Amino acid sequence: MYYEEGCHGRVVVGPLPEVTRARLAALPGEWLEYDAPSGAIVVRHIQPTSSPSLPTIAHELVRMMAEISVEQHEAILGGEFHVHTDDSPHLVRLKVARGGGVRIDWAHPHFAATRKRPYTDGREIPIDSVFCRLNGKVRLTATDPGRAAHALQQLADTYEGLYPEGDFRALTDAGGSVRVEMKDVNLDARLLVAELGRHAVPGTLAGSVDVSSFDERHPDEQVRLVFQEGQVWVQEPYLFDEPAVSS
Repeated sequence: MYYEEGCHGRVVVGPLPEVTRARLAALPGEWLEYDAPSGAIVVRHIQPTSSPSLPTIAHELVRMMAEISVEQHEAILGGEFHVHTDDSPHLVRLKVARGGGVRIDWAHPHFAATRKRPYTDGREIPIDSVFCRLNGKVRLTATDPGRAAHALQQLADTYEGLYPEGDFRALTDAGGSVRVEMKDVNLDARLLVAELGRHAVPGTLAGSVDVSSFDERHPDEQVRLVFQEGQVWVQEPYLFDEPAVSS
């Protein structure tokens, strides 16, 4: 899942005594505020100042949680805020667990055991074509392997992205097999999938391609394309050790 820049999320603190609600509502802040009707800490609908986002948001969250007495922690349902840091390409989660425990996690995207869903028309890829960075290997059988390898190589060599770099090799092997190897290639993943489909004998596509972005302001913006028995699947990474809390 891709989180837009800024701060997004909410933390449900549940029903509180009127005196506690009044203290929370009176706290000043640049990013967070207490929304009494929903019983939650939410993101303010104002323009934040130039203060660093992560330290400011973490401070405001802890300060608000400190206004809730330990005896009232049982009612806290929890939630989380996701923050893109200002000075480096990181996504950080500020998580409040049920009962009031606070934890800060930096995203470490991985695809281990993530679910696959069918690739359809490319809208599953959340990255603008000119920013796509491809890494991976794909193998296919083609009726004309030389023509297929040439067409795939031409696609990569003539693509006009914003980052003309990386290594793309389309090679022929024995038995009509074509293998494609990519390392940090700037190429629209949608065009690659279409070109592979045009040349592959049905049921022969195999391998995987990680699709990320050269625009490092968006570190969580990536997917994996899995080619398995001729089918194309999409995986989104787990950013943290466990799935996000629904808000």
